[in-house]
Amino acid sequence: MTSRAAFTGAPAAAASPAAAASVSAAPAAPAAPADAGVMGPLVARLSRAGQRLRQADRAHPWALDTALLVLVFLVFCLPDLLHGEDGDGPRRFRLAFARLPVAGMLALQAGLVVPLLWRRRRPAVAFGAVMGAFVLQFALGAALRADIALFIALYSLALHGRLRQLPWACGVTAAAIALVAVRASAAVSVGDALFFLFSTATAALALGLMVRVRRAQLAGLRDRAARLEVERDQRGRLAAAAERARVARDMHDIVGHNLAVIITLADAGGYAGAPTPERGTEVLHLIGETGRQALGELRRVLGVLREDSSGPKDGPELHPQPGLGDIGALCEGVRAAGLDVVYRTAGAVEALDSGVQLTVYRIVQEALTNSLKHAGAGTRVNLAIIAEPSRVTLRVQDTGADGDTRGREPVNEEGHGLVGMRERAALYRGSLRAGPDGTGWTVEAVLDLTPLDGAG
Repeated sequence: MTSRAAFTGAPAAAASPAAAASVSAAPAAPAAPADAGVMGPLVARLSRAGQRLRQADRAHPWALDTALLVLVFLVFCLPDLLHGEDGDGPRRFRLAFARLPVAGMLALQAGLVVPLLWRRRRPAVAFGAVMGAFVLQFALGAALRADIALFIALYSLALHGRLRQLPWACGVTAAAIALVAVRASAAVSVGDALFFLFSTATAALALGLMVRVRRAQLAGLRDRAARLEVERDQRGRLAAAAERARVARDMHDIVGHNLAVIITLADAGGYAGAPTPERGTEVLHLIGETGRQALGELRRVLGVLREDSSGPKDGPELHPQPGLGDIGALCEGVRAAGLDVVYRTAGAVEALDSGVQLTVYRIVQEALTNSLKHAGAGTRVNLAIIAEPSRVTLRVQDTGADGDTRGREPVNEEGHGLVGMRERAALYRGSLRAGPDGTGWTVEAVLDLTPLDGAG
């Protein structure tokens, strides 16, 4: 009757604290932040301690393994040696200590514990040695507390061993546990023994696999972070190289074009200054204007290289990069140097993107510079820019210097100018052709304006 009352009263007793907890839930809610405040530093300290332990383990793995061996000996082996058959523990868990001498017990304990020293480097060997000692002790009729070493060895095999070794290790463990349970049936229930041993072995195996997977994930994250760092560094280097190439192209175009104009004007001014001083003064004025224009363009190009773009701007105000609206002034400059430039456009050239306009301007600038340098004054140049919805075509054709194309840059030995023009055209998936055309020289570029397919 008492047992029935105790049995039937258990749910009520269990329900009573739950009901009390539900009633007092509202006033107890403010205490949660205090608990969190207490647990936070504790969790942080435990995390730091675990991190220091992992660092020490990586630096001195043998030290931790030796400490583990000593701990197992003190906690599990020494009590058996001290107490023996008259120990305080339950007699039924130690089958026949009295039959083993101390030397035999020490030998079995050593067979169980010492192989743990190799649990990292040779986990399969360590597991096999521990398993042999485990089976041997029960065959002799002993049950030592040092059996815990078997589960440590199984954990180490799951963590450090090869995955293909786990199936046979699990099979051997299951067979050994079944034999041990039958052997120990005189002292304990076979079901209890099987449940305890299988549960402990499964927990050791699962813990080892969980730690293994976690370490693999962390290693993958570290490897990915390292690869991302390398890729970021490579992208930075490529971006810096691309920026240097862009600045080099702009510097070449600006300096080369304006110096060619200045040199041509200076040469012409030497001949025109003696008979007509007014013409000489005009030439000097054009040289000054060309130099100032070159200086302004150089400032625009070099301005983007300033490290502190948020600071105060010293010097004259910087204007936007040139576009198609500035080609007229460009043509006027080379006309003053002696080229007869005929410029025409077709299509909505003013609606082109600023980047496209800058690319077209620089290609035209370099082509006119080549005509001025190689064909010289008095050469006729036809310049045409045709804008279509899907592309832009520009063509610069000169008549040559008295029909002579010698001294021009051949296609198979390109100078910096032609290389720069090809690179600019390639920015818009375009093409550039430069070479002799009859008695003169032609530069033709086609820029692709079709948008990139983002889905591809």
